[in-house]
Amino acid sequence: MCEACPIVDWEKELPTVKSFTARRVDATMTEHIVWFDRYNEGHKPFVGGKNASLGEMMMAELPVPPGFAVTTVAYDQIWQNQALVDGVNDLLRTIDHDDFAANVKTANKIRALIEAEPVPEAVVADIGEAYNALCRHCGTDSLPVAVRSSATAEDLPDASFAGQQDTFLWIVGADAVVENVRKCWSSIFTDRAIAYRHSMGYLHQTIGMSVGVQKMVDPISSGVAFTLNPINGDRSQVAIDASWGLGEAVVSGEVTPDNFLVDKVLREVIHREISDKGIEYRLTESGHVQKMPIEGDRRTSPAVTDDDLAAIAILARRAEKHYGCPQDVEWALDKHLPTGDNVLMLQSRPETVWSQKPKKSVSSGGYDAMSSIVSTLVSPLHDKKTE
Repeated sequence: MCEACPIVDWEKELPTVKSFTARRVDATMTEHIVWFDRYNEGHKPFVGGKNASLGEMMMAELPVPPGFAVTTVAYDQIWQNQALVDGVNDLLRTIDHDDFAANVKTANKIRALIEAEPVPEAVVADIGEAYNALCRHCGTDSLPVAVRSSATAEDLPDASFAGQQDTFLWIVGADAVVENVRKCWSSIFTDRAIAYRHSMGYLHQTIGMSVGVQKMVDPISSGVAFTLNPINGDRSQVAIDASWGLGEAVVSGEVTPDNFLVDKVLREVIHREISDKGIEYRLTESGHVQKMPIEGDRRTSPAVTDDDLAAIAILARRAEKHYGCPQDVEWALDKHLPTGDNVLMLQSRPETVWSQKPKKSVSSGGYDAMSSIVSTLVSPLHDKKTE
């Protein structure tokens, strides 16, 4: 860079998020509940990789929707029932890892056993009190939340369990939150999670499950940002994918997202590829998530502005600086927050391909990372409201 070019102080230029993300939730911590805004390293063994990341981001004053983790202490309590332990172990012993169809049925039987197990009363009470406190914090009696699995083995150096378990979106009411927490517990035994643990040599008993409960973002648009170019590993760029509404249209393959490259220092867009986006998933006035057609010029309009791209790049760079390595960041533009303060971070995890390679010149070649980018968009919808 020439001497006349300015050096950007990323932190000073980051707008302050003046919203619910800047205030502490007025609520109590228990052995079953860890609030993201009071997270510390001592909580990490009890909240899993995803929740630890959310708590760490919030404590680093990054704009994260408020919420709490249901700890592995709560999950461990259901295994005090020896009949459940024996039933699950009996089914696991029947698995033939070469018989995919049979294993899907076995995994579903295991999940049914867990989902039939009563949640301990103390856990139900703590989840209910925490959910009601989150509702008060956000100024509503019926706050939609995301209920997200967070396994204790996620993002290990030699394996990534992220995406092996389930997430449930747009959940409303304390009873529904408890029910979906139990579904997250059972999702530690999805057929894909069982197969992955087997292939990586991990015992099923060594994996614990925490669950995150977090204010649901109603996005104008959403996507992912890599703090390097995933095609060639160039760390001077931020790669951003964006689509209208929730990310399900991209995850399902119904829409190709817009793609941008932003220079990290100048924050200029150096590459843009705008797709024809025919549909989006969004929250309707009736409170349901539906697939909706996109009409007119909006189909071929960018899902983000250049100012949005600069703000996303700034946040992604801040996450990279905080964690000390390239990051894979999930983000969303919340339609209920003021423009300029509405870029929220949903997740940040280490980039696991180029960041583990020795640095090479751009001319040394690249790889096809588009499937990786798509897979990190906002999780697929499982809520029955979307049917």
